[in-house]
Amino acid sequence: MQFATQIKELIRKEMLLEWRSKYALNGVLLYVVSTVFVCFLSFVSIEKLTWNALFWIIMLFASINAVAKSFLQESKGRHLYIYTLVSPISLIIAKTIYNSLLMIGLTLVALMFYSMVFDFPKEADVLMYLVATIMGSLSFATIFTMVSAIASKAGNGGMLMAILSFPIIIPVLIVLIKLAKNAIDGLDRSVSLDDVGLLALINVMVMAVSLLLFPYLWRD
Repeated sequence: MQFATQIKELIRKEMLLEWRSKYALNGVLLYVVSTVFVCFLSFVSIEKLTWNALFWIIMLFASINAVAKSFLQESKGRHLYIYTLVSPISLIIAKTIYNSLLMIGLTLVALMFYSMVFDFPKEADVLMYLVATIMGSLSFATIFTMVSAIASKAGNGGMLMAILSFPIIIPVLIVLIKLAKNAIDGLDRSVSLDDVGLLALINVMVMAVSLLLFPYLWRD
C-alpha cells in the first residue's frame, strides 16, 4: 500500500471503530454537558475572564478523555496486526489527523452549547476566538496523541500519560489562554498574530518529535 493510501485507510478504520463504539463522542459530550450544567447551577452568570478560563478547563479534561484512548485502548493483538500492514509513520500521522478532526468537532459543539448556557461576551471577536478554539484543538490532539503512544508502551498508562502531559501542555495553555483572552477583549487581530504563530510552531514541533520517536516505540 502506498503511503497516502495507508493514512486514508487508517483514518477510515478509526472512524468506523468510533462509530461502532461511540466511546469518545458519548463520553466527552456527556462530560461537557454535565459540567456546563453544574457550572450554570453554581454561577448562573459569570465574568468574561472566568467564562474563558472555565471553557478551557472543561476542554482540557474533555480532550484527555477523547484522545487518551487513541493507543491505550488497543490490544496487543491489534497492535501486532497493524504492525504487519502499515508503516509507523503512516499510523502516527493517521492517528493525529483523526484525533485533530475529532477534537475540532467536539470543541466547536462544546463552544456552541457553552455559548447557549453562558452568553458569549458581546465585545468579543468571534472569528478570532474560533481561530483560538481550532488552534487549541489541534494542540491538544497532537500532544495527547504523542503522549498516548508513549504511555501505551508502559504499565499504568493512564498515570504515565498525566505525568508526561503536564510539562508539555502548560506552555500551550499559557499561550492559548492569552490568545483567547485577546479575542474575548475584542483587541485588534494583529495583537494575536504572534500567539497564533507560536501555537502553530508548537504543533509542528510536537508533530516532528512524534514522527522521529514513534518508529522506535513501534518496534518495541
